[in-house]
Amino acid sequence: MQQIDAKKFEKYYSMTEMALKKARSASESVSLKNARTEFIDTVERYLSDAKHFFDKCDYVNAFAAVNYAHGWLDAGARIGLWVVKDSKLFAVDEE
Repeated sequence: MQQIDAKKFEKYYSMTEMALKKARSASESVSLKNARTEFIDTVERYLSDAKHFFDKCDYVNAFAAVNYAHGWLDAGARIGLWVVKDSKLFAVDEE
């Protein structure tokens, strides 16, 4: 059975903390030109990765990739790249 050990968790947790720190100190980008297309492309790539890992019985990385894809979908919804009112599929409020 595949498992995520403490070392792998700590590696990715630390990397995410560093990315958050960098994001907090970065300047804002006001241009969202092509953002919708780029987000959708990224989601599709992570879903493809998830299927690839799943087919290789690498369920840990398959699960991670599909969750990352969904995170991009949630992020896009939160910044208004697509208007969705479905709190079962997205991290958004329903009207």
